Amino acid sequence: AGSLSSSTLERLKGFVCPSEPQGRGPLGPGNAGGGSEDADGGPEDTPPGVGGEVSVTSAPCGISKSGYTPLEQQYLQIKEQHKDALLAVECGYKYRFFGEDAEKAAKQLNIFCHLDHNFMTCSIPTHRLYVHVRRLVSQGYKVGVVKQTETSAIKASGANKNTLFTRQLSALYTKSTLVGEDVNPVHSLVDVEEGECDVVTDPPESYLLCLSETWDKPRKQLTIGLVAVQPSTGDVLLDCFVDGSTRCELEGRVLKVNPAEILVPSDLSDSSHRLLQSIVTASVQAGDGVRIEKRESAQFDFASAMNTVTEFYCHTQDSGSRPLSSIASLESPVVCCLGPLIHYLTEFNLQRVLLSFRHLSCESDGMVLSAPTLRNLEILTNQTDGGTKGSLLWVLDHTHTLFGRRLMRKWVSQPLKDAQSICERQGAVCEILESDSVTLPSVRALLFRLPDLERGVCSIYHKKCSTQEFYLISSSLSRLGVELQALLPSIQSQLSSSLLRGLLLDTPELLAPAHNFLKVLNEKAAKSGDKRELFCDLSGFPVLQERRVEIQSVLTEIQDHRTEVRYTLRTPTLDYVRVSGQEFLIEVKNSMVSVVPSDWVKISSTKAVSRYQSPYLIGRCRSLSQLREQLLIDSQKEWTNFLQYVSFIHHLQYINFMLLTSIQSGERVDGDRQIVIRDGRHPVIDLLMGEHTQYVPNNTELQGDGRRTLIITGPNMGGKSSYIRQVALVSIMAQVGSYVPATEARLGILDGIYTRMGASDSIYKGRSTFMEELTEASEIITRATERSLVILDELGRGTSTHDGIAIAYATLEYFIRDVKSLTLFVTHYPPLCELEKVYPLHVGNFHMAFLLNEPDIATDDVEVQPEFITFLYQLTEGAAGQSYGLNVARLAEIPEAVLHIAARKAQELKNIVDARRYTYKDTHCPKQWDTLSAEQLSLAFC
Repeated sequence: AGSLSSSTLERLKGFVCPSEPQGRGPLGPGNAGGGSEDADGGPEDTPPGVGGEVSVTSAPCGISKSGYTPLEQQYLQIKEQHKDALLAVECGYKYRFFGEDAEKAAKQLNIFCHLDHNFMTCSIPTHRLYVHVRRLVSQGYKVGVVKQTETSAIKASGANKNTLFTRQLSALYTKSTLVGEDVNPVHSLVDVEEGECDVVTDPPESYLLCLSETWDKPRKQLTIGLVAVQPSTGDVLLDCFVDGSTRCELEGRVLKVNPAEILVPSDLSDSSHRLLQSIVTASVQAGDGVRIEKRESAQFDFASAMNTVTEFYCHTQDSGSRPLSSIASLESPVVCCLGPLIHYLTEFNLQRVLLSFRHLSCESDGMVLSAPTLRNLEILTNQTDGGTKGSLLWVLDHTHTLFGRRLMRKWVSQPLKDAQSICERQGAVCEILESDSVTLPSVRALLFRLPDLERGVCSIYHKKCSTQEFYLISSSLSRLGVELQALLPSIQSQLSSSLLRGLLLDTPELLAPAHNFLKVLNEKAAKSGDKRELFCDLSGFPVLQERRVEIQSVLTEIQDHRTEVRYTLRTPTLDYVRVSGQEFLIEVKNSMVSVVPSDWVKISSTKAVSRYQSPYLIGRCRSLSQLREQLLIDSQKEWTNFLQYVSFIHHLQYINFMLLTSIQSGERVDGDRQIVIRDGRHPVIDLLMGEHTQYVPNNTELQGDGRRTLIITGPNMGGKSSYIRQVALVSIMAQVGSYVPATEARLGILDGIYTRMGASDSIYKGRSTFMEELTEASEIITRATERSLVILDELGRGTSTHDGIAIAYATLEYFIRDVKSLTLFVTHYPPLCELEKVYPLHVGNFHMAFLLNEPDIATDDVEVQPEFITFLYQLTEGAAGQSYGLNVARLAEIPEAVLHIAARKAQELKNIVDARRYTYKDTHCPKQWDTLSAEQLSLAFC
C-alpha cells in the first residue's frame, strides 16, 4: 500500500477482497501465460462492456525488483525501450495493458481497468486486436504489439519449461503506419471472385510528413525541406523551397498533403510550430487529429542525416530502388528529412518504402494553389466543419475505387499546366462519358470490383500481409489482367484516346506475374490462413518437405499403435476418437474399464465412457505437437521469404487511373492569357441548390492584353464573393481536365491562383485580423505573375477608412501596372472605381445588379426608413454607388428601432459628405476637379 498514491487508495476502498490469496487479482484467478504461466499472475479475462474511465496513478514506486511478478518485470524491460508507446502484451488468448498504458487504453476503449499486483491492467481479446489498435491509433497514440515468441509444446520440451514465456515487440503502429496483418484483416474470402470482400478500409490519405529547416544567415532566408511518405501506398513526395516568416508556402503544402502524422525536430522554429499547432487544432475540430512526433534535432543535421542516407542506400539492394548518386544529388534540406525518416520508419519495419521515389512535388509540375486559395475556395474541404461535402473535390469525386479517390485528390490539388497533358486528359474524360463503345463499360465494371490495390500491394511489398490479403490482391490482379487481355482487340479498335489506350493495352502484360504467384499457393489454405498447408509444390521448400516427412512418420507410428491397443482391449474394430480438439483418444465403455492397463492416463470421461491415452501415445502426441509447431514456425519463415520475391509495386502506377464525372460541356483550353466564360456557374452552389432552383449564370471576360482587371462593387450579399469564386473554380476544373459548368469557356493556362478573402485572425500564429489580411496580400504581391489569377475581396477593411482606401488603392494599382495579372477586386470603397479612368484599357467597373426600393425622404414629422434591396445576382457593367448595409441588417433581424436610428444617422453622414463635396467643387476650377486623383478624392470626401 505504501507504493500507491492517495488517489489510488481512495478508489480502491470499494474493492473489498479479504479472502483473496496472495498473487490473485481482485476479479479472481487467471492464467496470463496461456496454459502454463501461473507465474505471470493477474486475471486473464476482463468483463466486456463494464466500461468507464479509471484515472488513477498506477506507476509503482519504492518496489524492489523482487516485488514484481515475472510478467511485470518482462513488461518493464520492454517498456523501458519504448516509453512513448502503449504496449499490448500477448498473454494467452488476451492482450493486456499495464500501468498508465492500461489507464489510457481503458479510457479510449471504454473497457474495465483494475489493479492487479503492482499495476493497473485491462485486456482485450486477441481476435479483436485490429479493432482496438485502430481505435487507439486514431486518437493519436503509438501502439506496440508484444507477442509471445515461444510455443507451448516446444517450450515444454526444453530446459526452460518452467520459466516465463519469452515475448518481444513484434510491431509498432501510428496513424501513418497502419500496415500489417494484425491491423488489416480480411473480413471474408467467400466471394473473392465476385470482389465483394476487402481489407479494412482506411482514410484515403495517411501521409507521414517530415520537415527540416535550414537558415541562411548571409541571405537571411529560411529553406524548408519536405518529404511526405505514405507507407500504406508507397507514395513518396519530395520538396525544397524558401519560405517567409508567415510560412505560407509550408502551409499550402501541408494542406495539400493532408498528413496524418508530422515528424519535426525538437528545435523547430516558433513560426513553424505555431502553424502546425493551428493545423492540428483544425484537424481535431474536424474529428481527425494530426499527430506530431518530435525527434532529436541532431538527427536533422546534414552530416548525421547524410551518413544515415548513405548507409541505408549502400546496404539495401532492391529492384527499382534509386542509385546512391541520385540520392546524393538531392537538396541538403531534403537529405536532412530523409535521415530522420529512415530512423523512424525502421522502428516500424517500413523503411523499404523509401527505396523508390515515384513522385516529385515541384511548382513546375502544376498550377500553384496557395494555402489561402485552398481554404477560401474550399477546394479540398469546406470551411464549415472541415468535411469534404461542399468542396470542389466533393463535386468532382465520383470515383468507385479507393486508389482512384487518392489520385483524384492529387489532381484537384495540383492542376496541370501543360497544354498537351490537359488535352489528353480531357480527351480521355470525354471518351469515358460520351463514347458508345461497349469496351469502357466493361472496363468500368472490372474496376468497380477491385479492392484497394495500392494498400494491398504495399502490404505485400513490406512483407506484412496475411495469406488472405495476398490471395485477394493476387487473384484480383490476375482476373483484371485476364479480362483486359480479352478486351484488347476492342480497346485497340474502338478507343480514340491515346491516354486510355496506352493504359489499357499495357496493363495485361504488367499483371501477368500475378497468375504465376497464385499457382504456387493452395487456394483453400490461403483463404483460411493455414500457412502449414499453404504451398502446393514443396520441391522448392526443402525445409517444409523434411518437416512434413517427420510429421507423417509420427502419424504412422501412432496409427500402427492401434494394433497393440486393440489387442489389449480385445476390440478388433477400435479406433481413435477426437474430442474437444484433443486427438488420438482411446474411448472405453465404463463397463470395461477393468481391462484398461494401470499405466494408461485417463483424459476425460462421461457417464457412459472414459477416454485414455497410453504412455506411448502421450509421448508420440507430444512429439507430434512439437513438430507441428516447428512446421508452423518454418512455414512463417518460408512465407516471408516468398513475399521477398513478389513485386507488384513498380507496376501498379500504370493501372492507377480512375473514372471522372463532371457537370456540363466546355471548350478545351489554349495558351493565351484569357478567361472567357459564357453562362458560368459556381459548381458547388449549383449542385447544392439542385435542379429545381435556378442558379443565375454570369459571363466573364478577362484578356491579358486588354481588360484584365474587374473592380466589383455592389450591395452586401449580392453575390460578389460567389461570382469571383466561380471564376476561379471553373479555371481550376479546366486545368484538372474536367468539364466545366458553363455553356462555353475559352481559358488560358494559369500558373497559379492567389486569393485574399474573408476576415479572421490567427491566434496560433500571433496575427490580428488586419495583420492576417495584409500578410496574405503581401504573399500574393511577391508570388503572382502575369499568368496568374489574383482575387482580392475587400482588402483594407480591417483598419480606418483612410488607411484602408490607401492600401487597397495602392495594391490594386500595383497589380494593374506592374504585375499585369488577371485580377478580380471586390471592394466597398467607391474611390477605387476611379482607376478605370486612369487605366481605361485594362480596368472595368462592374457591380452585382439589384432592385432598390427607395426609402421615404425624411421630413420633420416622418422618420427615415432603411432601404430594401432585391438581389438579381447578375454581373452588370458600371460601379454601384452604395453598399446598402442596412438591408443586410434587416435580413439579420436587427430590431426596427435600431434600424431607424441607423438609417437616420446614415442620412446625416451622407448630407455632411455632400455638403463637403459641393464646397470643395465651388472652391476649385472645374477643369482641376476633373483631373483630381482618386487619393485626393478620398481625402476630400471620406
